Parts: sequence; structure tokens; C-alpha cells
Amino acid sequence: MKALPKFLAGLVVFGLTITGAFAQEDDETAEEGGEAVGQANSTYYNPIFPGFHPDPSCIFVPEWDDTFFCAASSFNAFPGIPIHASKDLKNWRLIAHVLNRPEQLPRLAETNRSTSGIWAPTLRYHDDAFWLFTTLVDDDRPQEDASRWDNIFFKAEDPFDPLSWSEAIHFEFEGYDPSPFWDEDGKVYVTAAHAWRVSPGIHQAEIDLETGDVGEWTVTWEGTGGLAPEGPHIYFKDGYYYLLAAEGGTGNEHMVTVSRSESISGPFESNPANPILSNANTTSLFQAVGHADLFQDGSGNWWCVALSVRGGAEYLHFPMGRETVLAPARWEEGEFPVVDQIKGTMEGWPMPEENTSLEGIGRWVSDREDDIDFAPGSPIPPHFQYWRYPNEDYFEVSPDEHPNSLRINPSKINLTALNGNYAGPGGQAFVGRKQQDTLFTYSVNLDFDPSQGEEEAGITAFLTQNHHLDLGVVLLPAGSKTADFPGRPRAGNESTAEEGELVPHFRFRAESYVPVPDTLVVPVPEAWIGETLRLEISAKNNTHYSFSAGPARARSEIQTIIDVSNEPLSWGFTGVILGIYATSNGGNGSTPAYFSEWKYVPQEQFRD
Repeated sequence: MKALPKFLAGLVVFGLTITGAFAQEDDETAEEGGEAVGQANSTYYNPIFPGFHPDPSCIFVPEWDDTFFCAASSFNAFPGIPIHASKDLKNWRLIAHVLNRPEQLPRLAETNRSTSGIWAPTLRYHDDAFWLFTTLVDDDRPQEDASRWDNIFFKAEDPFDPLSWSEAIHFEFEGYDPSPFWDEDGKVYVTAAHAWRVSPGIHQAEIDLETGDVGEWTVTWEGTGGLAPEGPHIYFKDGYYYLLAAEGGTGNEHMVTVSRSESISGPFESNPANPILSNANTTSLFQAVGHADLFQDGSGNWWCVALSVRGGAEYLHFPMGRETVLAPARWEEGEFPVVDQIKGTMEGWPMPEENTSLEGIGRWVSDREDDIDFAPGSPIPPHFQYWRYPNEDYFEVSPDEHPNSLRINPSKINLTALNGNYAGPGGQAFVGRKQQDTLFTYSVNLDFDPSQGEEEAGITAFLTQNHHLDLGVVLLPAGSKTADFPGRPRAGNESTAEEGELVPHFRFRAESYVPVPDTLVVPVPEAWIGETLRLEISAKNNTHYSFSAGPARARSEIQTIIDVSNEPLSWGFTGVILGIYATSNGGNGSTPAYFSEWKYVPQEQFRD
């Protein structure tokens, strides 16, 4: 077996077994449909995958001990394309990342623009193998440029084994969101969304899964008139080929539509009751509902998984981005499917008996708390994320000179990098974990002794290179301050540095396409210089973050440096990653930063 790089070692050894938090209540009798008639309906809660988990695709695989598997898109984040599994639809565990080795898809390192990377996947099981179709998009190139779209698929015989996932097999199509379908005559088709600014519509072609060769592409359906028909999936049921799609764009007008035909090649007849799923024009917290997939459980009941944004009618505050939600569906013989509207608290088909016997690389979704001490010999946890492929030289767990910490050697470029889009040479020395709760506290200790101007290390709420909020310790000339540290004057806070002398400062700065606060520079109180500092990001409401700092030895002295709206991070395709970084900001500094006592404490999940 090929060895994994050290920064991926945790993908095989890290894992906890914690019971999930979903509930199944005996409060109603299931309506007819499937094999569950007479059993009690279930109550469960959305999102089922909180935080950055867009464009879900799910399957039920009886051959794998009646297990459900779900995939989600990952854009420039790495490891990419997370796979979660469940035995009961309530308790979900991270079991793998399809994209877990740079050699699988080297081009991810070269993407330009933060909306690039891995777009929507489709996960399917056929012929004793798992198939994952997706598109690597270089969103900086024009839609009519064929090189913008790198359509690919991966194959695995064991989805739990990272090394089982193959290197990418490429096929040609000027579009995105590919989805495979195996017909009864043995032919295999791929259905995908054409570049909508060029020629909107759902296209289809035969594909050879050995070579990636595709036949002639034909238009099968142009949708119902909504913007950007995309996210297609084909299902065969009761003599019809059903084509599911998303329309309206991934915003407040997002919706799920469906059509059908007696022939795989069409013509497809639109459902008169379209859309079958949307929260458009509602006051629901859950907005932008769309990009769905349908699957059956072991009792024959249908379920629908989709993406949603907890943005509410105002659609201003949604830093966790597009998340995965679940709804019960009814699909009567010869009819179009019907899906329940997405809410925070759902009632649906009876779910399988609770079962937490799954093994996996990562934790259960319900176990979101972090208390990580970076012990000697431990890996970087598998739920941590980098931005594109990491430089192994940047990271070391529990180095000899500073055990029980994560050492980060600085990258020359900072989190914005060259232009907010391209990573530049060497990439960024950054690692984090997804924000998965409306209210939370994230904190970490920092030991950092910079020696050159603009050397910086700190914490960040990071959405993309052009949308992030950072609080760092940075070496700047005395007199650079824009404000005093909160609570001054206080004994030990007064600075004795001469004008121009390089001294540590706290610096908050923000990057976004929407208005952000001015950069805030606060001197580190002299009594704290040379000490271990505690840096903290918290969300005490659903509209603002608090960035705080203080001495690790005296948590009572930690002060809020700034409260800032999360609107600058409520944008685009991804969701916030909370993490740590070190940079020389373009200089030649090489001072490492040591981070320890990493904690993420979930406090509340808003669902209504």
C-alpha cells in the first residue's frame, strides 16, 4: 500500500465513536408508502451536515451492510469531497475524502479565483464499486473556454480507504455537474449542465468508464425557464426516465424541478407541479434550497437531500454558507416525486434503528467540539482543512523544541495572497476547521517571537482568499497603533518603546467585496510580551463575531478587541473555516509560530 503524506496520516487513524444527537419520536403514524406503514414517524433536525457542505449527493447501498453514503463539494479546500456515512440517517460520520492526495488531481494547486475548485459531485454505486463524478472548475476563465471545465470521475472499491479512491479520470464536456446513469441495456450515460451563459440546458452523452471517452452530446432538457439549469440526475422508475435538476441560481430563487420521458434521450415532459422543492419567497431561515438528489432507504421510502443557506428572508448573515439538508419524499407509482418543504425541525418516514457501529477516519457530525493538544505522534485531525494542497514544510505536530503544539513555519504570502484569487508560489501556511454552529467559541494559544517587521501569526475566520477576518500578532514600528488595547490604562500596559522600534502589535484586518472595518492596530501590552497569548473568535449572536486576545495564564484578562459583522463572510459558494496562520507578508522572515490548546466549543444551533 502506498504511504500517505504526513499531513494526511490522520485520515486513517483518527476517529471517535460518539452517539448522534438526532431523535426519533413515536408521535405519529407514518403515511402509506414503502414498507414502513404503521411504524412511527421520525423527528430530526436540519441541517444534517452543518457548515460548509454544499451540493450533496447521497445513496443507500444494501451491499455495504445497509449503509447510506453522502458526498459534498469542496471547491479549493483540501482534503476535498468529504464522504459521510450512516446506518440510520441520524448519526453521520466522516469516513473519507475522495480527493486526499495531490497526485490524484495536480491541477487543484493551480486554480485561480476562490470560486474555483471542486464543484458539485454525484456519488453512485454500481458493479461493486463507488463512482464519484465532479468538475474541477477554473472559474477565472471564460465560460466558452473549454479549458475552464475539467470533468472527472473517481472510482473506489472501498470508500472507507483513502487510497482506494483512484486518480481522476478525465472526460470532455464544456460544462459542469456531471452525473452518471447505468441503463438496463448496459449503456452508461453522463448527464451534465452546459455552461449556462453560452447555452443553458441539460446535456447528455454516452461514456466509456474505462477510458473517459464520450459520445455526441445532445440537449435533453432546457428546464422550466429558471436561470442556469444545473445539478442534473437521472432515475428510472415505473417505465419513465426522470430528470431532476436545479434552477434559479444558487441564491434566493433556487429551486428543484423535474421532468420525465419514456426514452433516455427524451423528449422530457416537465412536471406541471414544478418546482418540487424551493423556499423562495418565504420568511424561512432556510433559503436557497436546491441542488437535490433522491434516494431510497431499506424500507423503500424516498428521501431528498439538498443544499440550503440559513440566511433568512434578509439573506445577509450566513457565514456557514451552503449546508446539507434532508427532507422526506413521496414517489407514487407513475407519478412525479413530491418533497416536503425544508425546515429546521422535520418529521418524516420512520428511520432505521439507531446504529453507531460505523468505523471511519473522522468524528460523528454531532461531535463537533474540539479539544486538541497536538500530542507527540498525533496526526493533524482529518476534519481540518487547508486551502488547496498544503506545503508539508509549513506544518509539524509537537516539534521537539515545543511539544504539544502545532508549529507553523510562515508562508511568504498572506491569506489574501497575490491578488485574492491565486495562491502564488508556496501557497499559504494556514489550516482550520469548519464553523458548524451558529454560536460558538474558538480559541487557541499562540507562542510567537517575531524578529523582522511584518512577521505575523494569528487566527482567522476564513471564507476565501478575498473574504476573511484576521486577528494576528505582528511586528510593527512603535507608534503604528490606531487604538489602545481595551481596558487601558492598566499597570504593565504602558509602552516604553521608542518611536520606530519594532514591537509586537495585535492587528485586525479584513478583506471582502463588501464593506469591512478599517484595519485596527493595538500594541500588545508590555507585560504580555514574551508570554503565551490566547486568541479567540466567538459568535454570541447570528450577526457578529468577537475577536479577543489576552494572556493564556490569566483568561480573565482576555479582552474583546473588535466586534465585527459576519456580512463580509456571507457570500459565495463556500462557508467559514476557523483557523490559524503564519506569514512574513512578503518579507524574508522565517520565525515559526507555535499553536496549542486548540478548542472549538459549540454553543447553539439556530434552526428557526
